[in-house]
Amino acid sequence: MSYTDLYLTQSPLIISPDNDSEPTASIFGVPFDSTHSYKPGCRFGPDVIRDAFNNIEIFEPDFGVDLETVNIEDLGNIQHTVSATEMLDMVGKTTSELQKNKNQLVILGGEHLLTFGSYMSFPKDTGYVVFDAHYDLRDQYADMRLSHAAYLRRIVEKRGAENIVHVGARAYVKEELEFLKEYNIQTITNRQIRDGKGPDLLKKATDSFHSVYTSIDLDVLDPAFAPGVGNPEAVGITSRELYDMITSLQKKTVVAADIVELNPTFDNGSTASLAARIISTIIAMNHVKQS
Repeated sequence: MSYTDLYLTQSPLIISPDNDSEPTASIFGVPFDSTHSYKPGCRFGPDVIRDAFNNIEIFEPDFGVDLETVNIEDLGNIQHTVSATEMLDMVGKTTSELQKNKNQLVILGGEHLLTFGSYMSFPKDTGYVVFDAHYDLRDQYADMRLSHAAYLRRIVEKRGAENIVHVGARAYVKEELEFLKEYNIQTITNRQIRDGKGPDLLKKATDSFHSVYTSIDLDVLDPAFAPGVGNPEAVGITSRELYDMITSLQKKTVVAADIVELNPTFDNGSTASLAARIISTIIAMNHVKQS
């Protein structure tokens, strides 16, 4: 029995009009938010993103791709658990198995801790680009080392920071700045993005990356654009600024992406719609590159 058969629920599913061709992308959800510290509810994110995706137009004019003609394989959700170690084990094993298929992988969160399980399943030389209002570099949070506020520190401790680019931080503590400086983690700041430098700086920072795993924590956006998140932070970037930075990666092979921290309880529909658009864009970008 495969890990996808063992751990995935197979329901509910994104509707794919084309089920006959080989999948361009595979999707699964991680309904987990047990370490969340402010507004719990991100575990409901995966299904709400699916619903938004099924109700937006998925023709991508910037890339000339109609995703209604592309096979997007939705594998359902990881089994629900309140244990961080159990969640990470399931996500890691499932991701390792799925990447052997060579399809682009899209993971729907859920809280950001899930990325510690998914990204670590890819080869060490895979570039990691994360968009986030927070650095998530605390040693621990609420006495937990496996926390959404500490996941990136766990990654750096195991892999180093040479292939990591952090984009959009504006809310952090002194401990995180010290760790950031010690490991010389590449950053593109909230201020640099607001000054219009984001896309060019991101291209330069990822110049040596062949393949990329990108992680989008929706709280990187100002709450005016994304009110439905677990840890909102004021004075963030716009949805257009985020889109322009994501599309600046179009010449890279985006092997995987995760969309995390959507909290439907506090959303008016705009955050979920934006998450769905990000998924559509990332799949279209990769489809063009692979065609």
